[in-house]
Amino acid sequence: MMTTLPQGQTMSNETEERIPLADLLLFHQLARSLTSSFDLDTILRTILEHMEQMVEAELWTLLMLDESTQELYYAIAAGAEQESLKGLRVKVGEGLAGWVLQHGETVIVPEAEEDPRVHLPRASGSRAIRAAIALPLRGRKGTQGVIEILNPRVEMSDYTIAFLHILADHAAIAIENARDMSRIQQLTITDDITGLYNVRHLYDVLDRQLRRSRKSQLPLSLAFLDLDRFKLVNDQHGHLVGSELLALTGRRLRELSRKQDLCFRYGGDEFVILMPGTDANAALERTRAMHRALMETEFRTKDGLRLTVSASVGLASAPGDGDQIHAVIGAADARMYAVKSNGRGKVLGG
Repeated sequence: MMTTLPQGQTMSNETEERIPLADLLLFHQLARSLTSSFDLDTILRTILEHMEQMVEAELWTLLMLDESTQELYYAIAAGAEQESLKGLRVKVGEGLAGWVLQHGETVIVPEAEEDPRVHLPRASGSRAIRAAIALPLRGRKGTQGVIEILNPRVEMSDYTIAFLHILADHAAIAIENARDMSRIQQLTITDDITGLYNVRHLYDVLDRQLRRSRKSQLPLSLAFLDLDRFKLVNDQHGHLVGSELLALTGRRLRELSRKQDLCFRYGGDEFVILMPGTDANAALERTRAMHRALMETEFRTKDGLRLTVSASVGLASAPGDGDQIHAVIGAADARMYAVKSNGRGKVLGG
């Protein structure tokens, strides 16, 4: 546990300013741990572990900012509390954590009864809060989250609070770096027009899925879609409208797919949907329903155009059509071209 000073004392002279070796080693270990990984879950666990070493308390929680909703969620908590807090959200300005997120300032509440901001969500049980500390995780792009320490078992000296701020500052940088790395990695596997996975990622995922299929003997199916006469859209309305329609089509395919399915833009106006654990018959039934819904969809562009698409689709399954990447994609591609040669706008399975 972190060394603390007697209540009322501050580190004002040379003797008191000397940091104990145990605390220096703890700080060194923290810095190394937080900079050795870009995995967010690993970083969060590291933060919690060091919080437990620094301060004895009944509960430590770390809330992260969901950038899409601008709400805090409980990313990690000590012990069994994590399950009870899962799924709960804290709005900006709500409670102690929400206040800290909004103002970006540390709050120390020695007497919780006197501060209306201190509360726990109902799902966390009937824990009585006597005292609390909340620190913002401030990075280059603003506050990323909040650390909460509830019912600390020791007096919070200036020394301890200073070290908690060091932890929070390093944690904020590590979290921001992990998120930046995740965005960079996502860009390398994502098509910039449709937001779907790109063809390079398709080959990586398909290779892994086929190896897993061979090992587990579970089926795997793949749908290869080609939009019919899409060149006419570009010729009549321009390439900007064409790109917008591709993006709308990709979004619609993702909506129509199951959670376990993966959608890719293969190139041009071609798409692939990978269906793990799905045999040829089930894939044909699912793809026909998806194809029908896609062709019935009316897409509205930013310019007010109302457009529809038609698609020719070929299906292939492993192991029936082979258990190698090029065999599966080649079979689906051949069936897609067979549809194009016989009227377009249909689905052809094996």
